[in-house]
Amino acid sequence: MSPSVAELLLQRLERTPPGPEGGLCSLEAAAALGLDHQTLVGAVKSLQALGEVIEAETRATTRWELSAEGEEVLRDGSPEVRLFRSVPSEGLPQSDAMKLPGAQVGFSKAMANKWLRLDKGAPGGPRIFRAVDAVQDVVQSSLRQVQEGNGSSLSERERTDLKRRKLLLEVTLKSYWIRKGSAFSTAVVRQETDLTPEMIATGSWRKLPFKAYNFSALGLPPTCGHLHPLLKVRSQLRQIFLEMGFTEMPTDNFVESSFWNFDALFQPQQHPARDQHDTFFLQDPAEAPELPANYMARVKKVHSQGGYGSQGYKYEWKVEEARKNLLRTHTTSASARALYHLARQGKFTPVKYFSIDRVFRNESLDATHLAEFHQVEGVVADRGLTLGHLMGTLQQFFTKLGISKLRFKPAYNPYTEPSMEVFSYHEGWGHWDTPGEQGLACDLLQSTQRTEEVGGGGELRRFPS
Repeated sequence: MSPSVAELLLQRLERTPPGPEGGLCSLEAAAALGLDHQTLVGAVKSLQALGEVIEAETRATTRWELSAEGEEVLRDGSPEVRLFRSVPSEGLPQSDAMKLPGAQVGFSKAMANKWLRLDKGAPGGPRIFRAVDAVQDVVQSSLRQVQEGNGSSLSERERTDLKRRKLLLEVTLKSYWIRKGSAFSTAVVRQETDLTPEMIATGSWRKLPFKAYNFSALGLPPTCGHLHPLLKVRSQLRQIFLEMGFTEMPTDNFVESSFWNFDALFQPQQHPARDQHDTFFLQDPAEAPELPANYMARVKKVHSQGGYGSQGYKYEWKVEEARKNLLRTHTTSASARALYHLARQGKFTPVKYFSIDRVFRNESLDATHLAEFHQVEGVVADRGLTLGHLMGTLQQFFTKLGISKLRFKPAYNPYTEPSMEVFSYHEGWGHWDTPGEQGLACDLLQSTQRTEEVGGGGELRRFPS
């Protein structure tokens, strides 16, 4: 069985004298063994992993090599000498000389060396003549020295000039200086890395070599926590809204007043959703301390008497009901606040808002229902919005979500007009299904063709007719 590369290296290293100066250069060892240097480097690293069998010190050496163009010059001569030899005694038209290989560089260098002269007034056009009888190809001679391994004999100026002409390359070689280690041996013995129960039971561990522990090693990175799947979906939806130019609304108030949660959205105070069976009401603090008085008066009038084209609900609206605190049942209360602040601006500016946050319902808990869940909501406020804007926005949103085949179906929602349901085609199931609850379109973008101003603030609202 032929020895491995590591064994060949150890056998050669055994013949070197001991001490700091004794050792092998990996480049010389690879050449002596007839191996590729990278193959020998692999053997060095494998021996290093065995412990202190060898010591390897990294070294870097610089040498000069000819480029492909330098090889050509070494074979055929420099461009300036080739051009000089191509010019006969009677001269050569400049136009013909420039057609020769390397003539551009050769003409420039030969003129700089004053080997040639140019007669611009010669009959038939500019003509090149020899200015000297003979020349010596110094460039070719310098490259020959490099080829023979005597590149260090060239002056710094000569090497710089050859590098600038891209005839010479400076190559840095990384190698190892290899010496015998404290546990040197010509036999490659595999060190054990694990102490097994069998070794302990038989006692064989006493005779086996073990690899030393590296207490400086970082080890495997510890397993880290991951985002909850719900947070992953939330991050993805948020990024989609931001890409579509929406601005995120503040939704940090889980506790909300009934006014913003119900009344400002024109939900009547007798609505079943406002019952304790569906909503969590707070005992402390039981009521909101402040509500915008002017806006509350306008909302009360629309509820009680109607207005702006609506006949209202025709009941006695009570501020006591509006002040009751609760855990918000939807994030639309944040939309109501955002639109209220938008209306208070001096000049109306079109906006696109979105929110993704938790809401709370007094639900009976089971496998599919909890008392809290997340709601995704978007609001666009502008003049001249149409049903086409709503459909286009929804199409873009769901396409970014990976749902491209959509169908829109007219639907009734008492709080938006017009309203639609959205259906998507599931490629895996092979049929159409709704990607969310009915009325999802209205939650994502509450766009209406009949938008009215409530009061002098110019706030955009929808109300029952």
